Amino acid sequence: MIASAAMTPEVTIYTDGGAEPNPGTGGWAAILINPLSGKTTELSGGEPRTTNNRMELTAAIRALEALNQPCRVQLFTDSQYLRKGITQWLPGWIARGWKRKDGELQNEDLWRRLSELVREHQIDWKWVKGHASNRWNNRADELASAAIRQQRAASGAPVPDAGPPPDAEVFLRVSCSGRKGGWAALVRHGGSEDLLSGRGSNTTPNQMDLLGAIAALEALPPGISVAVATGSDYLRNGATAWIEGWKRRGWKTQEGSPVSNAELWKRLDAALAAHRVAWLSTKGREVPELEELGKTARAAAVGSDLP
Repeated sequence: MIASAAMTPEVTIYTDGGAEPNPGTGGWAAILINPLSGKTTELSGGEPRTTNNRMELTAAIRALEALNQPCRVQLFTDSQYLRKGITQWLPGWIARGWKRKDGELQNEDLWRRLSELVREHQIDWKWVKGHASNRWNNRADELASAAIRQQRAASGAPVPDAGPPPDAEVFLRVSCSGRKGGWAALVRHGGSEDLLSGRGSNTTPNQMDLLGAIAALEALPPGISVAVATGSDYLRNGATAWIEGWKRRGWKTQEGSPVSNAELWKRLDAALAAHRVAWLSTKGREVPELEELGKTARAAAVGSDLP
């Protein structure tokens, strides 16, 4: 007998996951919220060697495994890989025998497990902007970042080998208000600091992240090493994991669709080819440089005079 909607318990879930570097030490987290009582349950864990995407998938899996009966679920994630995978791409993968159109499906083991779990519940998959103003998304990020630190401590290597210092450092922040956006970049090189900023209309945070990174790298001499610090998983994952596949497929996604913001990604690809870039995540970290950059980015987004 199938329970009616009125009898089916409701739960709200927020998940997050990441690896630093990617691939590297990983952490995941999930927060389960009873919308009637407000009671919350926090789950988290990690792995010594993994990827951002595996941790995002693991967070959703562990959250759904924690439910002891069929539920109506609102699941919030800041991972488009997770949300689009489960809502758009999964039927095609299954129809092709767990294959992508162009070959092997990464993380097949986790996608198989997640596909089993979603059949047990009524799930509404929601995307939420990461590292913005959502209380529960930020809390999930804190828990996942703490899990990464715990994994490092348990392995006896709390801090990865940083190697020689980079020739230049870049710190990035963006802000969007409606369809107006702004970006700010602090660029350190040769003992000096430069503050760059820009704005756009009819834009998105992802486009602002790309424009900020492009401007910062294009302002630096070619051939040098650069550490780029950003809170954007979209920018960091795209530059380190996705861009090579897009280029092989003629700037198409694994499902054959045109890559969003392809022209900006092509500009960034050229800038990356001219430098030796290491990407650093600012998720869950207090970075003093980012506070002032946030003010500059917000001023650019609303069209105020910039410092």
